[in-house]
Parts: sequence; C-alpha cells; structure tokens
Amino acid sequence: MEAKINEFMDSLKAKTPGEAEFHQAVQEVVETVWETYDSNPKYKAAKILEKMCEPERTIMFRVPWINDNGEVEINRGYRVEFNSAIGPYKGGLRFHPSVTLSALKFLGFEQTFKNSLTTLPMGGGKGGSDFNAKGRSDNEIMRFCQSFMTELCKHIGPNTDVPAGDIGVGGREIGYLFGQYKRIRNEFTGVLTGKGLAFGGSLVRPEATGFGSVYFAQHMLAENNQDLKGKTVALSGFGNVTWGAALKLEELGAKVVTISGPDGYIYDKDGITGEKVEYLLDLRATNNDVVAPYAEKFGAQFFAGKKPWEQKVDIAFPCAIQNELNLDDAKQLVENGCKFVVETSNMGCTAEAAFYLVDAIAFAPGKAANAGGVAVSGLEMSQNSMRFNWSAEEVDEKLGRIMKDIHDTCVLHGRENGHINYIKGANIGGFVKVAEAMLAQGCV
Repeated sequence: MEAKINEFMDSLKAKTPGEAEFHQAVQEVVETVWETYDSNPKYKAAKILEKMCEPERTIMFRVPWINDNGEVEINRGYRVEFNSAIGPYKGGLRFHPSVTLSALKFLGFEQTFKNSLTTLPMGGGKGGSDFNAKGRSDNEIMRFCQSFMTELCKHIGPNTDVPAGDIGVGGREIGYLFGQYKRIRNEFTGVLTGKGLAFGGSLVRPEATGFGSVYFAQHMLAENNQDLKGKTVALSGFGNVTWGAALKLEELGAKVVTISGPDGYIYDKDGITGEKVEYLLDLRATNNDVVAPYAEKFGAQFFAGKKPWEQKVDIAFPCAIQNELNLDDAKQLVENGCKFVVETSNMGCTAEAAFYLVDAIAFAPGKAANAGGVAVSGLEMSQNSMRFNWSAEEVDEKLGRIMKDIHDTCVLHGRENGHINYIKGANIGGFVKVAEAMLAQGCV
C-alpha cells in the first residue's frame, strides 16, 4: 500500500511542482483513505481520488486599485473552485500577503471534505488575494474590495459559488464586496456569507468557528469521560476564531490562559474572561497584528517571538494559521501533560505534528473541528433562500447538532483498537460522501 501511495504522490508532485501546502494536505488524506479507495473497484475505475485532487476550475486575475496618494497598486486575486459534487462551491476569501495558489489549493481541497462532513449541500472552494490591509485606510480597503469583486462577480452566484470571509476578510470587507456585487449584477442574493445582520447575515456567524471547535472538543472529552469545566486551555491567534472559542470556553467553565500574534504570546494566569475576551475584538480592529497591548492593559505576561505551546495546559487550540504548531511544539505539549489538541485553524499543525499527536493523545484535525464556521455559513445560505432569520439560540442549537454529527462520523470511521484516529475518521467520512456523488454524476 505504501508503494502505491508514494506512486500517487510522486505523480501529483510532478504535475504541481512547488505547491508544498497542497501536497501536505493531499498526503494526509491519501494516507488515510487509500485502503477505502483501493478496495472499491468503482472508485478506482473512475479515478475518483485523482479527480478530487484536481480543481474543477482555477481563476487568477489582476486587481488594480488606487491608494489614498492617488497611486495605482496591483494585487493578484484568486478563486479555486475545487469540487461541486454535493453543492455549490463554498469556502472563504483570504486577504493576506501569504496567499499563494498552493495555499488556496490546499484550503479548497480541505474545504471539500470539511463541507461534506457538515451534512449540508456545499462543495469546496477557496479564494483571496495577497493584499495586506495593515496600515490601510477604510477607503483604500473599500477600493481594493470593489476592484476585487468587479472581476470575481463573473464567476460566483448563490447557486454556483458562495464565498465567505477568512483571514483578513471580516464584516467590513464582506460588506464592501457584497455592495459591489449588488451594484454590478443588480440583484440582492445570498452570494456571500458572513454578511451584516442588516442585509442577510446570520446570528452566531462571527463566533461560529470558535463555538463549533469547542463543541467538538466537548464531545472528545466526553469520549474520555471528562468535561471542559476546570480545564486549562491555550489558544493561539486573537481574531474572531480565538474570540469565539474563548467566549464558549468561558461559558462552559474552562480557563483560557493564552492568546498570540506574530509578535509573541500572552500568558494570563488569571484567565482571559469577561472584558478581556471582548478586548480581542479591539485588537483585531487595529489591523496591527500584535498582542503586546493586552499585556500592558491587563498586567499579563508577554513572551516576545514565542508560541504559546510551551505553557502547561490541558487542551490546546491552534486558532491562527496553517502549520503554526510543529513537531517540537507537539512534543512539548505532550510532555507538559496536554491531553487534547483541537486544530481550529486550517491545517494548523504540520504533518509531522499531526501524526505524532494522533498516536500520542486525542487530536482533532481542522476539517472536522473547525467546520462550525462553514456550517453556519450554510445555515446563512438557507436563511437567505427562505428570506427568514433564525434566532441566535436556534442557530447555536443547529450548530451544536452539526458538530455532534461530525464527531460521530469521525468516531464511526476512526475507531481502531480502543483508540479514535480522528484524522482517519474525518477523511474517510468526508471522502465517501463526495466519492459517491462524483460516481453518480459520471465522468465530469
């Protein structure tokens, strides 16, 4: 089996040179689903796995815009429409200097499986730009968003491709993007999710990824006859995802002691609670990508240039960006007694770290644990279609049920020798549904 997997990966790498993040994402999936794929003659004859690794459509475009000094600036825009077998392409837009085609292909590939796990009718896609909002005025961000959407609007629609927000794309950016889409297409449709409540957004959407990850962790702990109350938690990042996780963890009785940014991390021994949690939104709004001001405001410890995984905690939630937790970090967490790692950012752990953790402790991959964001995006799409809004309690209840279903799917496909391999469970669970849909639709 290993020889066949290596042959498959060698062929993929030859076709997609230099796309390290994409290769990493595919390798993780292939290693866990190969037995399922190889044992099904119909999957092999239709080359389902090969098709899954090739986006249905990749769009790249120029994004020219004018800054406040009247100078023309040019960024690159992307939309990778990966797989529409079970529904319209669905996945976020990321505005960040780190955005490359490789990164977006890995995210779109992962999104396909994640969306499948939610049980909602959504395909996989991802997009964005190498635009950096740091130091930009609101007017500059608006002009960039309008230029970006002027091209993107040709390729998306409520029944074709429904983008959402991601890193660097919050409520402000979604508003500007939606306004330009409506202006050009002259239609008010649910073409974007993460919208403001005044124009079709859903309650609980900003918190959804963090909330969902915590719900998933709750079920993981229950499998081990434990609960969140009294547990000490390390979070990375400080944006909406971290904020949502901190809110829900506090509500369920856990104590969050860390947040982080590119400048380092904060350790707050008293716990990040109440106004401290709300302050995370103030930090994000500055667009400065630093957490040091938290230490100054609340008297916490700040560790410049370091990551929070060196602290002794019961549970770790990587919430920031891909590959933020490496093998050394994983070993340090385990040595310090951490029993659960819940990947809340997309591919937050390196491959080496993920496969070490899945054997050493209970580890949840991002495609399962962080699916709450896209799940509530799917619920927003449903509300837009019905021209109706559910209450926050109704959305939160539906989110909780979806996360339980995802956990149950992971357990069903991942239980082996008394241990749950959540990576295997998530990958097989997501793969089979997409594979069956692709098989039924023929050679397309």
